Amino acid sequence: MTHTILGAGGAIGIELAHSLKQYPGTIRLVSRTPEAVNNDDELFTADLSRRDEVFRAVEGSNTVYVTIGFQYNTSVWQQTWPPFIQQVIEACSLYKAKLVFFDNVYAVGGDYVSHITEESPISPTSRKGVVRAEVDRLILKAIEDQRVEALIARAPDFFSAVKQNSMAMILIYDNLLKGKKAQWLCDAHKIHSMGYAPELAKGMAMLGNTPDAYNQIWNLPTDAETLTGAQWIQLFAKEMQKPEKYQILPTWLIKVLGIFIPVMREIPEMNYQFDRDYFFDSTKFNKRFNYTPISNAEAVKQTIAALKTSV
Repeated sequence: MTHTILGAGGAIGIELAHSLKQYPGTIRLVSRTPEAVNNDDELFTADLSRRDEVFRAVEGSNTVYVTIGFQYNTSVWQQTWPPFIQQVIEACSLYKAKLVFFDNVYAVGGDYVSHITEESPISPTSRKGVVRAEVDRLILKAIEDQRVEALIARAPDFFSAVKQNSMAMILIYDNLLKGKKAQWLCDAHKIHSMGYAPELAKGMAMLGNTPDAYNQIWNLPTDAETLTGAQWIQLFAKEMQKPEKYQILPTWLIKVLGIFIPVMREIPEMNYQFDRDYFFDSTKFNKRFNYTPISNAEAVKQTIAALKTSV
């Protein structure tokens, strides 16, 4: 049994490698510069932007977990995501490997984000959402055509001690750590679900090792407590023993910053996730596995404790 993680160096990939350790088999970590998470991991160097490298990485796998994150840029996503996932599907089909795709919820747009379930329609309202919708449809079509056994495991924004690419860690933790005000987007009094990376990865490993979980969409385990942006800031501030002060980054300022900081140009089209309630519902997963997700407060506590230990 070989569990292969494509894009193993990010927050989810690292935590997934930890979680898969409890299941029999070899864990293959694939990236340009793979680093071991467990002592006996198989390190597999590959450039996943190349078709032949994707096939080489998938060959010999029983289950392929896609946790790769491409540069947060719309044009890069448009050029990279659809051909990449098509290649992964083809490779999994060829080598009879199951596919577990770690997804965000960008394909769900507009007011549908107020209560996101597996039944929420694919309804993108952003350019990046259109790309993710195309990726989802490619996987669902491959399932329908019986070319591959696959599942889509969706997650909301998430955080952990691996800070890279986490909105909460950048806007809240990093600013509070520097003695500055935390920051939020649009409206800090709207509900905004966030997942805890170790919990999301654990759920992904559970799904990948459950035969009847395939050929469907799952929302990964996330606390159902509805917290607003301001309440998230309060949780972090309490654990860090910092003042609960914050400021809202207005859209006009983000656009100005985008002139000098390219990644900021990508933010405004995602405002629909912050200017209204955004609730991620993992009831389906919780019922199937009789599972209670870790609480938001405990997740923040563990994150801050881990960061203190790593200093």
